[in-house]
Amino acid sequence: MRSPHAFARILSVDVEAARNAPGVLAVLTAADMAAANVTNMARHVAINGRNGAKLILPPRPPLADERVLHVGQPVAAVIAETVRAARDAAELVAVSYEPMQPVVDMRAAIEPSSPQLWPQAPGNSALDWPGLVPDEANERDVDRIIATAPHVARVTAVNQRVVVASMEPRGATASYDAAADGYTLRVCSQGAGSVRDMAASVMGLDRDKLRVITEDVGGAFGMKSAAYPEYLVLLVAARQLGRPVHWMADRSEAFLSDSQGRDAIAEGELALDENGKFLALRVRQLANMGGFLAPTGAHLATNNFAKCFPGMYRIPRVDIGVRCVFTNTIPTAPYRGAGRPEANYLMERLVDEAARLLDKDRAKLRRRNFIPRSAMPYKTPVGTEYENGEFEAVLAKALGLADYVGFSKRRRESLRRGRYRGIGFSCFVEHAGGNPTEGAALAFPGADMLELRLGVQSTGQGHASALTRLVAEKLGIKPEQVRHRHGDTNFGIKGGPAVASRTAMTAGNASLRAVETMLAKGRGIAAALLEVREQDISYRDGFFEVAGTNHRLSLFETAARAREKAARGEIAETLDTMATVETPQTFPNGCHIAEVEIDPDTGLVTALDYTAVDDCGNMLDHALVRDQLHGGIAQGLGQALMELGYYDDSGQLVSGSFLDYAMPRADDVPSIKVGYHPVPVASNPLGVKGVGEAGTTGAPAALMNAIADAIPGGAGAAIDMPATAEKVWRACQEARRVAA
Repeated sequence: MRSPHAFARILSVDVEAARNAPGVLAVLTAADMAAANVTNMARHVAINGRNGAKLILPPRPPLADERVLHVGQPVAAVIAETVRAARDAAELVAVSYEPMQPVVDMRAAIEPSSPQLWPQAPGNSALDWPGLVPDEANERDVDRIIATAPHVARVTAVNQRVVVASMEPRGATASYDAAADGYTLRVCSQGAGSVRDMAASVMGLDRDKLRVITEDVGGAFGMKSAAYPEYLVLLVAARQLGRPVHWMADRSEAFLSDSQGRDAIAEGELALDENGKFLALRVRQLANMGGFLAPTGAHLATNNFAKCFPGMYRIPRVDIGVRCVFTNTIPTAPYRGAGRPEANYLMERLVDEAARLLDKDRAKLRRRNFIPRSAMPYKTPVGTEYENGEFEAVLAKALGLADYVGFSKRRRESLRRGRYRGIGFSCFVEHAGGNPTEGAALAFPGADMLELRLGVQSTGQGHASALTRLVAEKLGIKPEQVRHRHGDTNFGIKGGPAVASRTAMTAGNASLRAVETMLAKGRGIAAALLEVREQDISYRDGFFEVAGTNHRLSLFETAARAREKAARGEIAETLDTMATVETPQTFPNGCHIAEVEIDPDTGLVTALDYTAVDDCGNMLDHALVRDQLHGGIAQGLGQALMELGYYDDSGQLVSGSFLDYAMPRADDVPSIKVGYHPVPVASNPLGVKGVGEAGTTGAPAALMNAIADAIPGGAGAAIDMPATAEKVWRACQEARRVAA
């Protein structure tokens, strides 16, 4: 039973009628959660604001107690024998609310006269963040440069709120084993370990008392990386009832219960000299946290956002500040890109605005200001370091694939048909890796099979294809002899969820380390079995061999005999192996170019062509890289052209179903040409950089810049996402009016 109000006091909750309804087993409220000592699930990584001020982290009860702060916040949970019985009984829960005036717009929320959500957060401010490298002298330098520069490009970039809308909604099944005093939670997640750690912390459990299992998951995109209120309620209910309890959201419930993405407004100022050389960049962003802080909500809006600057460009001075704001909306949390699309969208709109201001070719202006290959490794003004990058080559390859030189002809052809045609650029550097710690395990279950066990969760990324093949190649065995298992905290694998385009570099590196460690053990075991010195043993194509002889043991025979000897106590351990590694962050980059056509009479935007050239380092699987790009580009197109999580002034999510929330369909997505310019890194043994979020990072700026280029006279430059037909039509009419 969820709140119908965006902001209200709870005066009373009467559940007697619901408890007495047919088929009902229990009804839980905040009082029941308090009795179980499960009252506050607020968790967040530590971030300091200006002058050392701490991030404001208000308490977040799994079931609302004194107040509700957004529509859809859970207030009571009804457990019954059937879903229908539970839904019917939920209608009988009587809650008396005292509605209060909500605030849903982050710009309004910081006004002195606005309603205050939390007394500990004056001005509804969760954090005033001064940047990755706070420096008042740098701020003054940037102020001075912008005040005196010959040219300053200014842009306000709105990254609207989007609904994640994964193919499979969230769901979970909780059970409790009284004999072991332990819980099991089967859950749709993108990291069983991260959900386990958070849920165990909230419940005050030792981690070994909670087993989390995640099997097949139909999409996640960051939204399923943390524990949610429903999971805590299920665990408490399972213990109270002594039987498993299951919940699965339907699509309408997902709209009101899943964390949402983006929702930030950034103002950027880019100073240039007379020749178009970039001098300084100032960025100020407002980021909407929602009614509560999601576990990484403020981290995405600050650290993740800032690390993307200055992109591919050499900008001597950069000043970035972010203010995180509470509103009466669903909390925002990771969504594919998580700070990267917001940063790149602002940066690339600024560069296009600078080109208009100076009347320069947009490609040439970018090339003039790129960080050259000769400057690598390059320390940026925000404190990050690019190990390498060949940005000019990436742009050149993209221009060729997009047939940039032929665009003028295509534009004239469109004009003859009464259409506006535009081309847009998006050159970006993102950061991949996030949590550097990751583990992998190898296990020999018998029957000449090897299990690769991972902590990171595949939710469609193809881990079972790329990483099992990697292990098979390193061991010289058949790929079908390696099977992939994931999503079980009982594996004991350290690491994080599948976020931040990190799996190939971190789990790939851990898999390699596990292979190396296992082979080192195997040489000693094989030497003992073959009665030779360990230094006489080598490994090749699935066999431990004695040098200069035909004596050898297969990998699987060695594993089987090692297990027998370990069982008899003759050796300390089997060939089963676990490894944990630390893998540094990397900086993938790319250039995406979009071409669109607009019907000025209707405002209809048609994406005609899309080119993506990416440097994601070495590629473990070309097909997976290509398909990751395709999927991300489709999601980026959705944000650019149609998606909008819209709240009215009362805090109701108006676009709360697919009747009102527009999602891209297959015929909205243009032909996509994919190219690569891989520059391997030395910071991980595979030389990979990551690619999972490149599409959502590059696509919004490429498409919006193309729309702005298409509409004559610059009338399209001020259009905010999503570029709906109405907005585009109005800009086209303004262009016609000015031209007349």
